[in-house]
Amino acid sequence: MSESGNDISRRDFIKLSGVAAAAATLGAGAAMPATAQAAMVNLGGKANLPKAKGPRLVVVGGGTSGLTIAKYAKKANPKLDVVLVEKRDMYSSCFASNMLYSGLISLEFLADHSFLDAAVNNKYTFFNAAATGLDRAGRKLMTSEGEIDYDYLVLAPGVTYDYSRVGVKDPEAEAILRQMYPGGFISPTEHITIRDKVRNFEGGTFLLTVPSGNYRCLPGPFERACMIAAAFKKNKVKGKIVLVDPNAAPLVKAKGFLSAFDELYKGFIEYKPNTKIESIDVAGRTLKTEFDTIKFDDGAIYPGVRGAHILEAFGLMDPKSPQKEALIDDHKYNFIGDDRVYVTGDSRPMGFSKSANTANTEGKYVAKLIAARSQGKEIDWVSPETICYSMCNSEPAEAISVSARYVYDPAKKAFGFSPDTSMDENRDVAKGNRLMEWNKGMYRDLFA
Repeated sequence: MSESGNDISRRDFIKLSGVAAAAATLGAGAAMPATAQAAMVNLGGKANLPKAKGPRLVVVGGGTSGLTIAKYAKKANPKLDVVLVEKRDMYSSCFASNMLYSGLISLEFLADHSFLDAAVNNKYTFFNAAATGLDRAGRKLMTSEGEIDYDYLVLAPGVTYDYSRVGVKDPEAEAILRQMYPGGFISPTEHITIRDKVRNFEGGTFLLTVPSGNYRCLPGPFERACMIAAAFKKNKVKGKIVLVDPNAAPLVKAKGFLSAFDELYKGFIEYKPNTKIESIDVAGRTLKTEFDTIKFDDGAIYPGVRGAHILEAFGLMDPKSPQKEALIDDHKYNFIGDDRVYVTGDSRPMGFSKSANTANTEGKYVAKLIAARSQGKEIDWVSPETICYSMCNSEPAEAISVSARYVYDPAKKAFGFSPDTSMDENRDVAKGNRLMEWNKGMYRDLFA
């Protein structure tokens, strides 16, 4: 559609964004004019929710960011009527998932947590639905279960994969990659598939990739390589992991990971830094780089991430963002020009780590900010914190760690690590134990 558009203005298109997708799911959409599509979204009427007992805060997305904000906004201003909208009916975390591949944890460890319990424990409402449209002018969120009026709206939708970053633009090839070689950093079902791949691998080359840009969990691909290598080593699998990285070295905890590769997994991990992926031949199971062609037998291909599609559909995406992230105030998180709509977590554009601890501490700040604004007040910006442990060995369970906050450089108009950032890259059991306790503590904070 052009900016002027023959059927609907750009402003109206943004207002009714998400409608076409919702109508398509009902078997119409493509052949219908936009006005009819809008009517279809509203056919469900109002969502079946109790009348708001105070200013209503609607939070879309039940990941680390959304769960944190729902809980702590209610704590900061008990008069807020908080509704958490989440399309999943079962929770499972992405953080900690790499340990599933080495057998250090079970799937139950990741998934044995209830959205319902979190809502009851923290005095907000859980609403099991998918967000389908947004009317910012009328402050209405459309969902698959009806329309919700809001006073404040937070979108914490996470990220989606961007396969164009690895030279894959054909929809058929992308669909095969998603199903056969999942990235393993978004959907819980991906974790199960990769776990089973590792268990059933009989030998050869197991391909893992590191994305470019600011991707979810910067140390994650390296921890994953260690955990899969630990499983291969334990089970005496005659195969190797080829880890392809466009960067010169791991972006965080490089010394710790490279030491583990050399001391624990020599012969099991072949690390290829400075290696940019140009294309992937799915049928031929080959990956082409600038200098080489790599044949693989199985693997998990992490292509890179972009902001969730809902940002684009709802007119909240920054058109200049290389990773299609949100157009928001980089200190206050609200959409530019609208202090009633916020975007948090991994779809925000600031150069913070896309990780659970970052989303959790950031979410506590945003929760207090919205609570304050709902009472006509403002608060000062507080840096998120990134405390991240990475497991490097399974027997014994040894980890390395990093602790960081962020500072804003007005000249560069960008955030960077604060001077007190520290890394402990000597792996040991003590940090392995702290990693397990950190995970349990995060679950308690989100659900208890």
